[in-house]
Amino acid sequence: MPKDQMSTSISHPTVSATTAIDGLERSTMRKVMLRIVPILFLSYFIAYLDRINIGFAALGMNHDLGLSSVDYGWAAGLFFLTYVVFEIPSNLVLERVGARIWIARIMISWGAVTACTAFVVGPWSLYGARMLLGLAEAGFFPGALLYLTYWCPAGYRAKVISLFSISVPLAGFFGSAISGALLGLDGWLGLRGWQWLFVLEGLPTVGLGVFVLVWLPNKPAHAKWLTAAERDWLQAKLAAEAQLHGASGHQSVWRTIVNPSVLLLGLVSACSLATGYGIAFWQPQMIKAFGLSDLQTGFVTAVPFGIAAVGMVLWSLHSDKHMERVWHTTLSLLTAALGLALAATATSLPLAVLGLSLSLLGGYGVKGPFWALVSDWTNPKTAAAALGTINSIANISGFVAPMVIGMVKQSTGSIALGLAPMCAMSVFGAAIVWLMNLGRRRTAKSAQPRRQAMSTLSSAADRAASP
Repeated sequence: MPKDQMSTSISHPTVSATTAIDGLERSTMRKVMLRIVPILFLSYFIAYLDRINIGFAALGMNHDLGLSSVDYGWAAGLFFLTYVVFEIPSNLVLERVGARIWIARIMISWGAVTACTAFVVGPWSLYGARMLLGLAEAGFFPGALLYLTYWCPAGYRAKVISLFSISVPLAGFFGSAISGALLGLDGWLGLRGWQWLFVLEGLPTVGLGVFVLVWLPNKPAHAKWLTAAERDWLQAKLAAEAQLHGASGHQSVWRTIVNPSVLLLGLVSACSLATGYGIAFWQPQMIKAFGLSDLQTGFVTAVPFGIAAVGMVLWSLHSDKHMERVWHTTLSLLTAALGLALAATATSLPLAVLGLSLSLLGGYGVKGPFWALVSDWTNPKTAAAALGTINSIANISGFVAPMVIGMVKQSTGSIALGLAPMCAMSVFGAAIVWLMNLGRRRTAKSAQPRRQAMSTLSSAADRAASP
């Protein structure tokens, strides 16, 4: 047989097998993306809208309930107190009872609490409603992230997480306009506009929770809409990656919670979230201070969120394309710091909008690369506890940031000055990521000779065992 024909006959089966595997991967991940991501996207969109709509409600609610700036800051932040306390327990229950049942439970309960918030009568009842909302929603975000790790191999995670997380800036983009318009229902059927805002943005969540209960399977093994070959490929791929990242063995929940890397990653996430929550809860009042109406405030407030939504997807796609997480995370945090500095010193509406846009571009652009980085740097066997811990630490900033801004406003009359601590936190978060990566690289470099020696010993043992 001629040499070129022999080469063709030998290589052809390999090419065909590779093509078949590529086709199986494409068909599997296309189905996953179409079935799983949209419903999680919509769920998180509504969750975030229900979480931050108090920012627009404040335009009328603060006067009606007699709330000071500090009272409002406490109300905005108290959500995170119960959210943080019940975050890890909720995530562990999710792993035990299954994502479908627990995510649906979370959504139904938080939707009901949001709607009931319309009937608070003063600061203390509002505090209670916000704490109940935190309790109801605890575990949703890390639970959804954990759920995505059941379905998405490493090469897809930054993109999928960004598609899931884009619901946050889009909730701010569309939600700002929707919330501004709902305030216009003031007086209809005897309710104030801010009351209609809570009712009409809370009740749809209950219905969506029921839909999730029917729609989402727990894991690939339960996905009847995948073929047997697709299920086998996906489970084998995820199992191989888990073994590659050292998922063998068991580590206690407590050891995971106190792991220095987990704690530092939680601190990085806290530095990032301080930007998002500080702006989300106070931006409507910052914008309206330039003399705009409620409806105009809604549309102008939407602009930074729209820019952030586009930017975070492009940035995450770039991160996935180059499989690089550290610098994508670091540069996002530094961009947020630059935007916050500009917003804090802006003396005109265009400059304020530019600063807020940059801060949200960085604050939300970090999500895809950062959570993909978390997946790479944590043990998949303890992912539930690790994700819950990181998100719990992160959401402490949601408790602190609104209150700090409220205190600064009450003492100085300026909301913008309250952004300065958030700016410093973003720079601090970027420094932590850079230093953690430097430490990991040094550890890997020092361990390389040992791995080479172990590989040599293993090869010698294999040769000795050969006949």
